[in-house]
Amino acid sequence: MKQMERAATLPSPAGRNRTAAKMKKIWRRDWQLLVLCAIPIAYFLVFHYQPMYGVQIAFKNFQANLGIAGSPWCGFEQFERFFRSAQFWTLIRNTISLSFMQLILGFPMPILLAILLNQMKNEKYKRFVQSVTYCPHFISTVVMVSMLSIFLSPRNGIVNTALGALGFEPLFFLGDPGLFRPTFVFSGIWQNAGWGAIIYIAALAGISPDLYEAAQVDGASKWQIIRHVDLPGILPTAIMMLILDMGKIMNLGFQKAYLMQNNLNLETSEIIATYVYKVGLIDAQYSYSAAIGLFNNIINIILLVTVNQIAKKTTESSLW
Repeated sequence: MKQMERAATLPSPAGRNRTAAKMKKIWRRDWQLLVLCAIPIAYFLVFHYQPMYGVQIAFKNFQANLGIAGSPWCGFEQFERFFRSAQFWTLIRNTISLSFMQLILGFPMPILLAILLNQMKNEKYKRFVQSVTYCPHFISTVVMVSMLSIFLSPRNGIVNTALGALGFEPLFFLGDPGLFRPTFVFSGIWQNAGWGAIIYIAALAGISPDLYEAAQVDGASKWQIIRHVDLPGILPTAIMMLILDMGKIMNLGFQKAYLMQNNLNLETSEIIATYVYKVGLIDAQYSYSAAIGLFNNIINIILLVTVNQIAKKTTESSLW
């Protein structure tokens, strides 16, 4: 009886032949698209999903001679070590404060820039402003930090020269722990605001021209058009971008923070990403650094899911 039921659930030879024929037809018709899709799929499988196998070393005392599989399990020992360490609260405070400063000050700037560009009537000037604001995004982080070191030099930097001309004392921006955060955040805004505005410009371009015509017929001012047409039109896009930004609140980016870091500003510049690099690659504490990185990613996932659910309930716009 069970064999009969199992046979009934299996596809018939004719059904299998139809499925195979359908797959061949799809392949002949769309093989270029399928090959094109195979490239990013292979990238994510090789560089994102396959390395997940190594996450288990966060729960082991990893020994290179034994390999990942042969290293002994230690449970949550590495996590407890991090939670009890003297650097824990300093790292959390520095990472969260920098991230929220970057989010609060940096998130509205692309929106503001996109709205201002959308309101410009002079196309030549508009294209010029777009080019000027986009260009910093293509400067590498290494070059950008080198530029900051030159421009903000307390001896002959252009910023301190201007401050001296106005009667102020020179400031050591990259050596003062209190000035590290605003320097980090505002340099990031300068570099990425123009590039981030692209998606909002595209969202503004998708707003129906009839809405603008109706607003002008009703005598609406530019501010009223921005408030009642532009902002509601880009609100779903802004919510999506906010959710994505909240999902990486603990990932500031290792390279820029590490390059701007020195012994004078270490008090505020040491974040989780730089600490993981130091204990993992420099000190060769692989299990400990893996545990810290996994903890960091779990916090990001929790924030992403939480913010997505809040946005879904309050605005009906969400990632899923």
